[in-house]
Amino acid sequence: MDTFAALAHGMAVAVQPMNLLYALIGVFLGTAVGVLPGIGPALTVALLLPVTYKLDPGGSLIMFAGIYYGGMYGGSTTAILINTPGESASMATALEGNKMAKAGRGGPALATSAIGSFVAGTIATIGLAFLAPWLVDVAVRFGPEDYFALMCVAFVTVSATFGDSPVRGLTSLFIGLTLGLIGIDKLTGQARLAFGVPELLDGVEVTTLAVGLFAVGEALYVASRRHHTEEKLEPVRGSLWMTREDWKRSWKPWLRGTMFGFPIGALPAGGAEIPTFLSYSTEKRLTKHPEEFGKGAIEGVAGPEAANNASAAGTLVPLLTLGLPTSATAAMMLAGFQQYGLNPGPLLFAERPDLVWGLIASLFIANMMLLVLNLPLVGLWVRLLAIPQPWLYAGILVFATMGTIAAKPSVVELSMLAGFGVLGFLMRRFDFPIAPVVVGLILGPIAESQLRRALAISLGDPLTLLQSPISATLLGIALIALVAPFVLKGLGRFKANED
Repeated sequence: MDTFAALAHGMAVAVQPMNLLYALIGVFLGTAVGVLPGIGPALTVALLLPVTYKLDPGGSLIMFAGIYYGGMYGGSTTAILINTPGESASMATALEGNKMAKAGRGGPALATSAIGSFVAGTIATIGLAFLAPWLVDVAVRFGPEDYFALMCVAFVTVSATFGDSPVRGLTSLFIGLTLGLIGIDKLTGQARLAFGVPELLDGVEVTTLAVGLFAVGEALYVASRRHHTEEKLEPVRGSLWMTREDWKRSWKPWLRGTMFGFPIGALPAGGAEIPTFLSYSTEKRLTKHPEEFGKGAIEGVAGPEAANNASAAGTLVPLLTLGLPTSATAAMMLAGFQQYGLNPGPLLFAERPDLVWGLIASLFIANMMLLVLNLPLVGLWVRLLAIPQPWLYAGILVFATMGTIAAKPSVVELSMLAGFGVLGFLMRRFDFPIAPVVVGLILGPIAESQLRRALAISLGDPLTLLQSPISATLLGIALIALVAPFVLKGLGRFKANED
């Protein structure tokens, strides 16, 4: 009953005119950037972090969540029409969606994608509303050693699951952890890795790092790739609406996709790619029309798109309740919370219930807005692809620089932005994942303070980390998650040699 009361209070916050405007801006921007390949919601949130520095925290976070949901919607449009997923989570949608578009059924493909996203997003948001308070009750019992162990799980799972190589992921994480050491040590008051530069005593700004790695790095990377294949736009032919047969073949995949997306998205090593491909393979096995798969089966669009959007709501569960980001966009949202001096976790539900429940309630409104925006405005989203890339990325560079100057006018800050931009370019060039760097910078200092608190309480006994059942279990999970990718890789090589 408390959840219903909290949700009603949150809805009262979410329907305030300014918050509705923030939600509309968020879903509009999110859909637009979801359509543009390479410019995902993480990059957009990173760009807006310095711009929203002095705005209302609740409204800004509602806008960021709208961008996240909108990006998940928008990625399907280009996946279906030109076989170019705007987001990696839309890759499964492209398999059948583009075949439908080429057969003249782009309209029903876009419709089942939008409606499935709405259904899954709504069900998953309800799941978020009811699961979050239960997780908060569990998290309140955590001691400092338990929180440190939880951070270890986050470090290992994030670095092992982002990108193709666990070693590269861990390398990215250690870059972030090293950056997190810069500044004044809060316990001793000593300067660390500041090299005599006064501006570094406050530490590295998360917004500067995020904008440099995501926005500037992406712009430099795109500029370095001179030869691009021209994508041919596929016009939407026929009606946008679905037939009765389409509805009949879509509703079960929507529900099954939701069942895949929400729980996997809520896992520390979740993400949207795994549930979308699981949903696709499940629909391929269960379909009554196996001959259509590979030629444009509507189930192959409905299921993955539902899984995609359900995972977005699932990602917010560990973010809001434990402060753990499980995707690049969630890491950017965590940076947004920290920008306003807020730390997601169990205390946030007690200290700022209006903000948390207003954010959760706004997701229902964002879902409604996205359904209304996506179907009639398909033509507009497709036209965005005609923007020349030099203009697009030049605009991003100007916006990134101006935003950083507005947030913290300093030559050192601009130099750091340029340095992080080059680092982001090199990481993309050599296939190192970027999100673990941001996660390391944000969670590293928190993990350090919790470890030092645990050791201070136990008079320096490191075995205290194994004496709590919660921390021992979490450290065991972290160890398994660290070793498993290497074991699986070794088994794969052994099997290949055997064959």
